[in-house]
Amino acid sequence: MTLKSILLTGAGYVLMAMAAIGLFLPIWPTTPFVLLAVACFSGNPKLQSRLLRIRFIREHVDNYRSRTGLPKRNVIVSLVFLWVFLFLSMALSRQLWAILLLTAVGAAVTTHLLVMAKPKARNEGNQ
Repeated sequence: MTLKSILLTGAGYVLMAMAAIGLFLPIWPTTPFVLLAVACFSGNPKLQSRLLRIRFIREHVDNYRSRTGLPKRNVIVSLVFLWVFLFLSMALSRQLWAILLLTAVGAAVTTHLLVMAKPKARNEGNQ
């Protein structure tokens, strides 16, 4: 195993850990870390295939490759988790600056999710 392969594999594991944080922390992105981890594991086909057997990860990669957008259920669940935890954080902090900051973050993440959820238009002439 080369040094490059070892470093990429290590980076892949770190990125997967960061993606896992995104499952529980509403303002932490999951998809970019999953996609980067899969790319890091491309030098190790055995690890990459094991990773892609996980339905959650495979869905992220397939949605990205096919540009089909996000399933409506995923968007709804993500937005509910996001705003529940943001409102909980706002209630616990009770600081105006924190409430304004969390509202801005929530609006940005909501916009991002809604844009990602839309399937990309395919230009039939360029395929």
